[in-house]
Amino acid sequence: MQEFGFMCKEREMETVRGVLPYWPRIYCKISLDLDRRVREATQQAFEQLILKVKKYLAPHLKSLMGFWLIAQCDTYSPAASSARVAFEAAFPAHKQPEALAFCKEEIMNVLLDHLLKETPDTLSDTQAVPIEDRESKYFRVVTCSLLALKRLLCMLPRSENSSLQERLAHLLSQSKFWKYSKHSTSSIRSAFFELMSALCQCSPDVLRAEASRLCPAVLLSIDDSDAVVCPALWEAVLYTITTIEDCWEHVNAQKGVLPKLWSVLREGGRGLATVIFPNLLPFISRVPTNIIKTPTDFYSNFFNSLGQGLSSERAVASPAECSAIISAYMECLRFAMQENAGEEEENKKVQQILISDQLMPLIDSSLKDPKLQNSPLFSQVEETLYSWEKKAESQGLDDKLSRIHATLLREFWENLAHICVSHVDVIEAGEKNLAGVSGLLQVLQNPNCLLKVNKKKKAKIRFKGEGDDESDAVSHVSESQPMSKFIMETCSSSGRDPGIAQLRQERLEDLVCKLAELSMVYISEQRSQQHLMFLAALLSTFPSIRVFQVLLQQSSEEDPKNLNSPDHDVTPRHKNPAVQFLYAKLIFWFNDKSLEESDFLVDILYSVLFCCTDSSERKHLLDDMTKMNFKWSVFLYIIQKACTDPEKYSLASDWLKGEVLGERLICLANDLCTSGLMDKATPSEAYCSKKWALLSLVLSEHVHNEYLIADAYVEKIINKLHSALMKARNLSKAGHLEQSVSFICDVGSNFFSSIKGCLQMPSAEDLLLTIFQLCAQASDTSHMSESLLLKLKNTWLAGLHSLVCQYKNMPQGSNFLKQSAQWVKDQIQTSHLNVKSLQSLICTVDDLYSTILDSSLSGFSLLAEHTASMMPSAETWQKMRHALSSQWLSKPLLEGRLSMNTETSGTDLKSFPKTWLPSHLCTASLLSKMALRLLEKEKSLKEEEIGVKINITVAEMLYSLQWCEELEKPPTLIGECCEMLCSLGVSHEKVMDLSVHLPGLLELLYNRSKEDGSLWSLTANRFIHKRGAGPSELLPLTEDTEKYFPVTLGSLHTIQSLSAFLCPELKEELVIQCTARLMTCSASAVSCTDGGFGYLAIINSCLGSDSDLCQEILPGVLKVMLSWKDDQEDIFLFSSNVQDSSQSLIGLNVEMIRFLSILLKYLASSVSSLVDVDWDFIMCSMLAWLESACESSAAYHIPLVRLFACASCDLATEISHYFESVATSTTMSLPANLMSEWKEFFSEGIYSLMLPMLVRIAEEYKASETSHMSHVLKSLGRTLGYISKEQLLNHKLPAKFVAGQKTNLTDSLQSLLNTLAPLLLYRERSVQITVYHLLDKIMADLPGFDDEDLKSYGDEDEEPALSPPAALMSVLAIQEDLVESILKEIPVGEFAVIEPLKEEFCFVLGYLLTWKLILTFFKAASSQLRALYSQYLRKTKSLNKLLYNLFKLMPHNPVLPGQASDMPSKEPKTFFTEELQLAVKGTATVQQEVPHLACCVYHMTLKDLPAMVRLWWNGCEKRIFNVVDRFTTKYVSSVLSSQEISSVQLSTQVFDGMTVKARSTTREVIATYSVDDICIELIIQLPQNYPLGSITVESGRRVGVAVQQWRNWMLQLNTYLTHQNGSIMEGLALWKNNVDKRFEGVEDCMICFSVIHGSNYSLPKKACRTCKKKFHSECLYKWFTSSNKSTCPLCRETFF
Repeated sequence: MQEFGFMCKEREMETVRGVLPYWPRIYCKISLDLDRRVREATQQAFEQLILKVKKYLAPHLKSLMGFWLIAQCDTYSPAASSARVAFEAAFPAHKQPEALAFCKEEIMNVLLDHLLKETPDTLSDTQAVPIEDRESKYFRVVTCSLLALKRLLCMLPRSENSSLQERLAHLLSQSKFWKYSKHSTSSIRSAFFELMSALCQCSPDVLRAEASRLCPAVLLSIDDSDAVVCPALWEAVLYTITTIEDCWEHVNAQKGVLPKLWSVLREGGRGLATVIFPNLLPFISRVPTNIIKTPTDFYSNFFNSLGQGLSSERAVASPAECSAIISAYMECLRFAMQENAGEEEENKKVQQILISDQLMPLIDSSLKDPKLQNSPLFSQVEETLYSWEKKAESQGLDDKLSRIHATLLREFWENLAHICVSHVDVIEAGEKNLAGVSGLLQVLQNPNCLLKVNKKKKAKIRFKGEGDDESDAVSHVSESQPMSKFIMETCSSSGRDPGIAQLRQERLEDLVCKLAELSMVYISEQRSQQHLMFLAALLSTFPSIRVFQVLLQQSSEEDPKNLNSPDHDVTPRHKNPAVQFLYAKLIFWFNDKSLEESDFLVDILYSVLFCCTDSSERKHLLDDMTKMNFKWSVFLYIIQKACTDPEKYSLASDWLKGEVLGERLICLANDLCTSGLMDKATPSEAYCSKKWALLSLVLSEHVHNEYLIADAYVEKIINKLHSALMKARNLSKAGHLEQSVSFICDVGSNFFSSIKGCLQMPSAEDLLLTIFQLCAQASDTSHMSESLLLKLKNTWLAGLHSLVCQYKNMPQGSNFLKQSAQWVKDQIQTSHLNVKSLQSLICTVDDLYSTILDSSLSGFSLLAEHTASMMPSAETWQKMRHALSSQWLSKPLLEGRLSMNTETSGTDLKSFPKTWLPSHLCTASLLSKMALRLLEKEKSLKEEEIGVKINITVAEMLYSLQWCEELEKPPTLIGECCEMLCSLGVSHEKVMDLSVHLPGLLELLYNRSKEDGSLWSLTANRFIHKRGAGPSELLPLTEDTEKYFPVTLGSLHTIQSLSAFLCPELKEELVIQCTARLMTCSASAVSCTDGGFGYLAIINSCLGSDSDLCQEILPGVLKVMLSWKDDQEDIFLFSSNVQDSSQSLIGLNVEMIRFLSILLKYLASSVSSLVDVDWDFIMCSMLAWLESACESSAAYHIPLVRLFACASCDLATEISHYFESVATSTTMSLPANLMSEWKEFFSEGIYSLMLPMLVRIAEEYKASETSHMSHVLKSLGRTLGYISKEQLLNHKLPAKFVAGQKTNLTDSLQSLLNTLAPLLLYRERSVQITVYHLLDKIMADLPGFDDEDLKSYGDEDEEPALSPPAALMSVLAIQEDLVESILKEIPVGEFAVIEPLKEEFCFVLGYLLTWKLILTFFKAASSQLRALYSQYLRKTKSLNKLLYNLFKLMPHNPVLPGQASDMPSKEPKTFFTEELQLAVKGTATVQQEVPHLACCVYHMTLKDLPAMVRLWWNGCEKRIFNVVDRFTTKYVSSVLSSQEISSVQLSTQVFDGMTVKARSTTREVIATYSVDDICIELIIQLPQNYPLGSITVESGRRVGVAVQQWRNWMLQLNTYLTHQNGSIMEGLALWKNNVDKRFEGVEDCMICFSVIHGSNYSLPKKACRTCKKKFHSECLYKWFTSSNKSTCPLCRETFF
């Protein structure tokens, strides 16, 4: 259908027209389809067809219209809506009736067929459609047909209805049609009743003929409770009793209709009250008197049933249901009263029943039920009462009717008084009952003061005779007639007659006086609080002098002395009864402590004030009360009510502005602040909260933007709060502090938020400053909780917003900005701040800046001035920089980024406080944060002075950050601070983002670097590197090379820091100048900065950053050094203790060593031009310097000595690298005997010094004590990396043996292992990596020493096992415990993040390196040895522990980081495809080192121990089993499979009689074995999850081999490949050996049916003495232990 609709839309009209002849038949069928989506799509397609063919549809209308009309009444709304849209598209609105008239006969035919002839079986195919679907479709079609007939009747023109009379009469004459009224399907019943209503309107004559069927069908269904049917049913009921005049003659009303109606009413409409009950009034109005018979019985039954319906479950639960019943009840009661407004006896009985038995009991029950009180009952009672009052007082009606209604009113008021008194005149009067009484009286007094529920607009019933001239009623009353305020309000708002209102007022006052007097009795005698609250409610509604007179009389009768009490002298001016009552009673009630909540007493007070005509009298009364010792909650309630009601505010406004209240409030503020901060015993929180709420109210509420109290008192209160907060800042920890500060925050927040211009008061600005200071102090400093600090922050922001909004442009003379700037400056420069307190301070000041910048136009200039006022002077900056610890110098010195030749011995020992941050860091970070905030707001700085200050601030911040970064092992405090600053945007990245707007920053950093050098140079280097500044950008600063001479420390460090960014020409010029100066340098200046040291340092720096620079100058510099050796040999620190030398000489020697290292790098890339003398100098100097470094190890704590040792080792490394990598062609140009001298003497000399030195340092210093040794150990490790295996095996280390250690190694080798292996536990990465590389050189040779012992394992009775090197295994045992303690909480499969270079990192790294060595050892062993080693690993379960640990250390996605993401087609590199380079100094990838190493170890384990891994995997629990399988299949199997296939393809191993081929695409290996006439072909298939899954062996060609033998050999090969720890080639070799033995005549072992054992590769040797059969010893061992017998497996004789 959707495609058809699309086709209609897209194709030409002529094409679509071709469908029209076939469309009616198709449409008539599918428009009734079972699937509602099909029906909807059909109508949508029909619309597109209509839009395309338009008038050409006309010939087919008659055949379509019947089904089209049914479709418009579809029970599925979207389908019906689509059909109506199509109909409207076909016919405009005014043409639709004509179209229906044109097709009316055809429509009627279709509808009558569906209603009278069709059945479920005729409408659907009985063979294809289930019975349930057939019935569903039939019921839907009947429903739609009934609705379609209704739609036809309603839409047809009236003139056409007569033409349908005959067809309709035929329909109505059919019994089947009338059965639809009782149909079980609710939708059919609903449609039937809707049709009846339409027939009543359009064709009443036809219906009258069938009245005998219609009336029972409709009226006797009156109790149908189906929600679908009910609305249509009651509409049909009303139309029926209206249209059919004699309808009641066709039903038995007393037995059939009314009992059903009573049942529905008693059950509250059965959940449909909102539908049924609005129809009751028109229904009973059409019930004739002959049906009513006895009115008293009829109305009693009717209203009793309604009353019972109010108690039904649904009415109780639903306010809407209850409201519908109440409304119907009162409407019908008014109707019944109107119908029986006569003086006959029967009428009087009805009136009596309606008032006494119905209305009044209902009112009585409502006073007990809050739900009825919240219903429209009271308002309905008031409307009924008003209608009676109007008729009683109306001049237009006859006297008889007025008399009747006057009697009704009198009876109503008498009954009402009796009911109210009955509820009030009870000792234990219910609070709800009294509230109901007062609520009813309030509604009767003022109908406009209805409860919330009744405030919505509602339709009104007006009965016949009730005119609509109420709006003119006011004009009939004489203006001179006195009226109360409430009468005026009532009349003016509702347009009611004032005379009637006056009459009701008198009656109400009589009742109120009576109730008030009665309440007073209970208050006085019983001290009833309920009656007191009731009295307050009465007086609030009726503030009348008369009521107060009655109350006074009652009081005087009870206690005549009460009015003459000496405590309260009522002077003659207090003639007002209300005032007398105030002093006589109300004051005592206010003082009564039993009355906790006195808000209702305040209502009485306002009633008293209302009765006072003079404003001065009201002020006097309230002032007098203020002086009394009342609870503060009294005044809180008084002011609260004044704020919520303008009338009450006018009564109390003079008092609020008066001095009496103001002074009391100041005393209150003072008491609260002092008691809260000083007294240990504070009042209850609830009591205090009322006081604070009162202060908050008078400060925050305002009328016409004025304070409630006088401005002077507001300022004094704010002063008190400010003083209290100032004390709070200085208080130590106190539990009572939180509450007071919290209350002050609430008061301050309300004050700042509510009043415009509140901060014009100086005290308010002071308060804001203090709150700002408290916010800026961290909770551990101010001893406040996080929640209180958050509240302080909200208060501070509210005050700041108020300040900004008040001035729009911040005033230049704002004290707040000046004072806050000075305070912040003192904090950052003089206070001791930790990370949290600095963060609080920065965030608070940042809130200030962001708020002002966002809200104020002139904020930038103001805040620039604010920042400038916080900035220290240049001298202060200098002092703060000098106060920074010089510990930072060690790192750049040892890394060669800076050169020093002065005293630096204290750099490692000088520490700084561990609990607070340096003032320079605090100052720079806060000021730079604000400066960057200003730059973000205004990118272009118009004022140069502002730009200079911002540059200085940012430069100092970069200096501080560089200091933090250069600290080698910074305290935790510094690390946390850097993380915090980065999160706040105080970072290099933020500066880089805004550096374009800081044009002078680069020049400033360059100048600072040139002046002071050191850290400023490193700062400039970092900035240029981050910014990516090129040589062209630096050229204006650096082009004049003359300014670097004479060389100072600043110019030297500047060149060293900028050398990487300088252009080659500039560097070449510097090298040439320094070389020239070096050649002319005097002997005394050789070690000076502006001498040999400085020139060499500059040359080294320039040459080190550019490998193609000035190569011809190098020999000249070397000649200068040779001349120094000849002339001043004492400046060379050869074979001496460096500690005894001067710092300048150490610095000079370091630069000479560095120059020689650079020279060797140049030599490696070019043809050597050095002569014998040069090489002798280099080699001898290197060895002499190394000896000096070894002798000076005790002084390594001095940075320059440590630097000397590192440089010496680096020189040895460069020489070793040079001789290792020198080409054969180059060797010929080297001096004679140089290579032999190197190999025989110099290299031996280097490693004979280095290896013992490494061991000595590791033994003498614990890892925690070697922080200053780290660089030395790294340099040592790099040097030892070039040691050859022979030199390592010929070591000169002292012998070291372990008692009880089993070993086959030589003493020298065992000593080496015992010495180096424990260093894998050393907690220094460089030592572990160095030891690993050393041991890795010899690991492959160690299994050869166990070959001699191999024969002794063959004949043992139990499973043989052999341990790998004991030194490694003992280290591994310790490491297993350490790693287990680290990873025990982490489940297998979860990735454990190991933080680099921490203690845990070293434990895990050593553990993995040890396993890497063991696996290397295992791989180098023969097949027989591997079997023994693997048996040992299985027994100790070490391998199982390793595998569990690996799956905690390997990442879930082991992809190598740093790969380009724009190459999706290329397979990403992983930790399994890339080799891990374990460099001693490689710290760039240390973050990924443990995960990568874990992956490497797992790869080696799978490759070299596949059988053991497979055994472990099969024994894992299901979760771990799946984790291992998924990970291995995804990342490892493909790598291992391809490597295994490649190894087969590239293998050079040749088998006699067997050829092996491999297919990489199918992961297959084909082995063809042939001997004589026998030919065997085996196909080995690698699984998807290789090597976890089993390798399958399939048969290929087989010639000359028996089937059983063939199966045995296939099984043997499968066993070898599955259970042997080796490659496929090794498995094939083992299998071939087995088959060869078989052909050589060696018999199979009769237990495993193999010649060669599958695990230890032994032959059958153990023979039975009886049957002479031979077995493998391990097979026999398993046979004996599993069978618990010692008999031969074949002959069953005892085996000897």
